[in-house]
Amino acid sequence: MALLVSIIVLALIFDYINGFHDAANSIATIVSTKVLTPFQAVLWAAFFNFIAFFIAKYVIGEFGIANTVSKTVYEQFITLPVILSGIIAAVMWNLATWWFGIPSSSSHTLIGGFAGAAIMANGFQAVHGTVIMKIVAFIFLAPLIGMLVALGLAILLYYVCKKANPHKANRWFKKLQLVSSALFSIGHGLNDSQKVMGIIAAAMIAAHPLGLGMGIQSINDLPVWVPISCFTMISLGTMSGGWKIVKTMGSRITKVTPFEGVVAETAGALTLFLTEFLKIPVSTTHTITGAIIGVGAVKRLSAVRWIVTKNLLIAWILTIPVSALLAGIIYGIATLFL
Repeated sequence: MALLVSIIVLALIFDYINGFHDAANSIATIVSTKVLTPFQAVLWAAFFNFIAFFIAKYVIGEFGIANTVSKTVYEQFITLPVILSGIIAAVMWNLATWWFGIPSSSSHTLIGGFAGAAIMANGFQAVHGTVIMKIVAFIFLAPLIGMLVALGLAILLYYVCKKANPHKANRWFKKLQLVSSALFSIGHGLNDSQKVMGIIAAAMIAAHPLGLGMGIQSINDLPVWVPISCFTMISLGTMSGGWKIVKTMGSRITKVTPFEGVVAETAGALTLFLTEFLKIPVSTTHTITGAIIGVGAVKRLSAVRWIVTKNLLIAWILTIPVSALLAGIIYGIATLFL
C-alpha cells in the first residue's frame, strides 16, 4: 500500500511538473505578442486546462488517451516497482529539460520511462508494440500535421484579410488570440492530464491482484478523484509557468505576431482535438512547435530559425530512449531494495 500511495503521489507531482514544463505551449505566443502579461496568461491557460476535465467527462464521455497509456505495457507485466521506476525517470528528465529550457515532451518521457522499466524487468515482450509504434509515429506526425494546418490556415486568413486595415486587423487578432489560446489550453489539458491518469490506472490495476484497497480491475473502475486530481495538478503547474521554455517557443523559433499567434494556437488545438478523437497520446510541445514553424514558413523559409528547430528535433527523438534507459537503470537499483 505504501508503494502504491508513493506512485500516486509521484504521478501527481509529475503532473504538476508537466504543467509548468508545458505551460509555454499554451502561453508562449500570447505572452510574446503582449496580448496578456505572463501572470494573466498562466491563469488563463490554467483555467482552461481544468475546463478540459468537464469536456472529457461530460462531452466526450471517456478518457481514451488514459486507456491507451495504461496499455503501453501488457497488463501481466505491470508491477508497482516498474511503474515507480518509470515515474522517477520521467520526473528526472522533465526537470533536466526544464532547467536547460528545452521544450521536450512530458508525454513521451512518461511513456518511455514506463516502457523502459518494463523491458528491464521482463524483456521486450512486456511492451505493446502496436501502441508504442503509434506513439513513435506521432513524434513526427503531430508536428507535421500542426505545420500543415498552420500553413493552410495562414494562407486562408491572408487571403480573407488582404484588404483589411492592418491596425484594425491587428486589434482583432489580439482579441482572437484569447480564444485560440483557450482552445489550445483545453487540448493540452485533455491530452496531458490523461497520460498521468493512465499511469495511475495501471498502478491501481496492478494493485488489484495484491488485494490492496485502492486496486481496480480496469480503467473503467477508476474513481472520480483520480481525473479531478490530475486535471487540478496540471492546472496548478501551469500557473507556476516555465519561463525559459516560453522564450524558446515564443521568440527563438520565429518572431510571432498576434495573427501568427492565432494561427499557430488554432492549428495546434485542432491537431490535439484530432489526436484526442484517435485516442493517441501526443506531445503538445511537438504540436505547437510544428504550428509555429508552419506559420513562420508562410512568410519565408528564412523566417524560421532552423538551427533551433534542429536542436529541438534531436531532443524529441532522444526523449523516449533516454527515459527508457534511465528507467531501466532505476528499476535495476530499485529491485535491490523493494
